[in-house]
Amino acid sequence: MTESSGSSISDTRAPLLYNRTTCPGGTTQTLAQTTMAGSIFKHNADRDPDHEADNSSATDSDELQLQQLGYKQQLHRSWHLIESFAASFCALNFIGGVRSFFFIGILAGGPLAIWTNYLITIVFMWITAAVLAEICSALPLSGSIYIWAAEAAGPKYARFVAFIVAWWTTTAWMTFAASNCQTTANYLLSLLPVWGYDFPGGISTDNVKWRALVWAVSEGLLLLAIILNYLPPRVYSAVFKFSMGLMILDFLLCIIWLPIGVSKTYGFRSAHDAFMTTYNGTGAPPAWNWILGFLFTAGTLTGFDASGHIAEETKNASVVAARGIFSSAIATGTFGFITTIVFLFCTPDIETWFSLSAPQPFVLIYSMALGRGGATFMTLLAVVGLILNTSIAVVAASRLIFAIARDGVLPLSGWIGQVTPDGRPRNAVTVMYIFGAAILCVILPSSVAFTSLVSAAGIPTIAAYGLIALLRLTMTPNGFKGTKFPLGKFARPAYFAAFVFNGIVFASYVSPFSFPVTAESFNFAGVILGSVTIFGIISWYLTPEEKWLRTSQAKQVYDGADGVTGRAPPAYAESPSGAQGSQ
Repeated sequence: MTESSGSSISDTRAPLLYNRTTCPGGTTQTLAQTTMAGSIFKHNADRDPDHEADNSSATDSDELQLQQLGYKQQLHRSWHLIESFAASFCALNFIGGVRSFFFIGILAGGPLAIWTNYLITIVFMWITAAVLAEICSALPLSGSIYIWAAEAAGPKYARFVAFIVAWWTTTAWMTFAASNCQTTANYLLSLLPVWGYDFPGGISTDNVKWRALVWAVSEGLLLLAIILNYLPPRVYSAVFKFSMGLMILDFLLCIIWLPIGVSKTYGFRSAHDAFMTTYNGTGAPPAWNWILGFLFTAGTLTGFDASGHIAEETKNASVVAARGIFSSAIATGTFGFITTIVFLFCTPDIETWFSLSAPQPFVLIYSMALGRGGATFMTLLAVVGLILNTSIAVVAASRLIFAIARDGVLPLSGWIGQVTPDGRPRNAVTVMYIFGAAILCVILPSSVAFTSLVSAAGIPTIAAYGLIALLRLTMTPNGFKGTKFPLGKFARPAYFAAFVFNGIVFASYVSPFSFPVTAESFNFAGVILGSVTIFGIISWYLTPEEKWLRTSQAKQVYDGADGVTGRAPPAYAESPSGAQGSQ
């Protein structure tokens, strides 16, 4: 299918949708029929006619809810629960997350802290997911988390909160893609010592040649992940499903093949060693060393808001997107905990850990247990999984960028907010590539600088989770009556629990990880988040209110989420920047 530089949808849709809604005496039913005829079929011409009758009711409801919230349908809407679930489940990537963060857990408390902290994290992250699912059901928009936070603050403070959280979440998701590519490169390049290859100058971040190799591989992996995002929506659905299948295969091999290999080589750790031993590798006071273990457990369970990012592409979004958030958190926590327990028994003692000289120690553990061939297979499986993981994270991040551009805030919003004829935010994906490729260049002068930069990737998301819970508890505890995922009598306790837990996790994220603190061990993540927050406040102050999110507009969205309907003009649909893509 050929693609134009602008959106062919908005040219035909906007007059049909909005002229009809402002017409005196127009009815809701007439609106639904006009929207169906003028837009949905426009960019889903290849849909299967056998399913049109089954899908029409949900499509009508999605379009009407979107219009009540002040937006018009631009993106395709062809994904279902499986894609919504996969968006978060694959972005979280429980198996890759556990492998990547496991050593942090060993240092911060040891095995006893790992499994106990994981159980605590599972419970409270499931509560957090329920809080987000409730608000997502009422506001199933591509902007997701920054709009949720804004409306959770209420119309009076919505604009201020929106700017700050938009900066937070954009920083988090855009930085994650670059960080994940470096992680993937480390997996791949860790095969060099497995096969006995001596790299010139040594495998060390102090070696500029090594940093150049890591950078080059990371850039190539980012390009692969981005290219997948240019696939048509119906084809990309297969990427979601294949990625899930690959993760499950990886999981099964880790809980079946790895234990078999361990039993035939260096042997399992005893139950006491796997469950009851502690370790302080951070130098922090014992209690705080234990708290730092949440860096591992929470790090593997952050990002389930991805289902909300693709809500405008999901059928029956007010139900399906909320289910995607909650079910992906349940699945990730469950599978992640099982994987963690297996690794506690199958990984060697701490002294052996320290002797492993590779960017990703798990590759050498696979080599010890499965041999070079087995390690190579498991590593390549992990690499492919991480590439798909990055690609799906780009899906979520690009929809966020599209939503902000649609609202007219970003430079070049008119170009970034355009969509292809089949309803994809292609230019937002391109922005993701440019930003990610630029960040990866920081590896060349200093790997430490890059690590400091991307270490802040998880903090804004955790901060946003906690802020939304706090605002729901204090500002809008009785709002969002339009949700189809109500927490009922458990709402206030859930808001409080989510706020407190995410506050604790936030504190661990901004804390130094090595004590006593020196210039080399100082954690710049808090400084980076503070800087991003300041940029958000400056943007809020300098951006005229009439350009983005007037109080009256925030009130319309809030009323729409509350189930209050009216014929007010769309809140964001016609931005001064022309971000709708009309040419």
